[in-house]
Amino acid sequence: MSPRRARRPRAPAWTATLTWKAAVFIAVMCCALAALLGTLVHVSVTGQTVRDAREKALSRLADVTRAYEAGEPLPPFAGLDPEGLPEPLRRLTARGERGTMTSDHEGRPTMWAAGPADGHALAVRVDHSVGAGTIDALDRSIVGSSILAIAATLAVGVVAVTRVTRRLHATARVARRITAGDLDARVDDPRTRDPRRPQDEVAAVSGALDTMASSLQRKLQNEQRFTADVAHELRTPLTGLSAAAELLPEGRPAELVRDRVKAMRGLTEDLLEISRLDARNETVDLAVHELGPLVERVVRASGTPTEVRIVRDATVETDRRRLERVLGNLVANAHRHGRPPVVVTVDGATVTVRDHGPGFPEYLLASGPQRFRTESGGKGHGLGLTIAVGQAEVIGAELDLTRTPEDGGAEARIRLPEYVRFEDDAPGP
Repeated sequence: MSPRRARRPRAPAWTATLTWKAAVFIAVMCCALAALLGTLVHVSVTGQTVRDAREKALSRLADVTRAYEAGEPLPPFAGLDPEGLPEPLRRLTARGERGTMTSDHEGRPTMWAAGPADGHALAVRVDHSVGAGTIDALDRSIVGSSILAIAATLAVGVVAVTRVTRRLHATARVARRITAGDLDARVDDPRTRDPRRPQDEVAAVSGALDTMASSLQRKLQNEQRFTADVAHELRTPLTGLSAAAELLPEGRPAELVRDRVKAMRGLTEDLLEISRLDARNETVDLAVHELGPLVERVVRASGTPTEVRIVRDATVETDRRRLERVLGNLVANAHRHGRPPVVVTVDGATVTVRDHGPGFPEYLLASGPQRFRTESGGKGHGLGLTIAVGQAEVIGAELDLTRTPEDGGAEARIRLPEYVRFEDDAPGP
């Protein structure tokens, strides 16, 4: 067996935000710029300070050399082969050359200048404490100023980026509301309300989203009105056609006509129900019901050979008519497009309708039921599942459509909010 590779630790979610990335970018760029400018200033000032000290030391060396050649006594800061003279300067004078070098002498920064004198090294020293202190103070000032500049730039940058990301988050929230069905949601960005104001990229996206939502709302409203108008207009001729079909003499032709009229009437009622669901102005009539007996009534009313299994009964608060509509459509769909046995299971506040057919098609599992979508071979789910999903949403239930892993059959699972009985609800003595 190959060794299991260790999973790399996942970074926190906030590190993926635009604000965090912008803050890191600004901080890195500020640090790089501060380091570059600080290095340039440090090198420039240090070079100038060292050059001044070197010129002063060489000037003193020239004076001391003239005094030495004239036989005059040497000052305290000069001497032949003095103690503490850096070894590189000793070797340099041994070759007959002059030079300068900085080092510590008795714990203080010192600039040395040395030259050859009768086989010895004639050297002078200049106290370099002031120059070194100036460089140290400059370095501290550069570091402090850089930290303050980085902090100020970072704060301003984060505030500016946060304003942009806040507008982006508002746009994303509106997009999610539109996806959930709230077609009245709009971003209404202040920059889009006033065309005289310059528009940035966020305002362009917000305006495009608002325009798309308005166009989508108009199209859906036109579709809803068309569906409702067609269904209402079909009702009148269907009523007359149904009455005329009842006057036909008994026989096979009359049965076919009545069957088609019944199918057309059912389709018309489904269209009306979908138009009401699309309008999202449905109201629910909540009441407390025992789920097991309610499911058994729906199965008996369907007239289909459906097995009911009650694992654990539950009390639910729901709209009985709408729940019966959901369950009836699920059972009818299982018999129409699946294979027996069809089993309805009640387990607490969850009802499962399962058949043993080919299962739901891939498009339905991926994007949900689609109106009048047909499968190969002419089979389709029509409007039944669409109505079931819509009614489940109205009563606050969760409807999941899946395939069973054992044999691939279709399984529809509806979860209802379980009714919680409080002490005040209990009957009195």
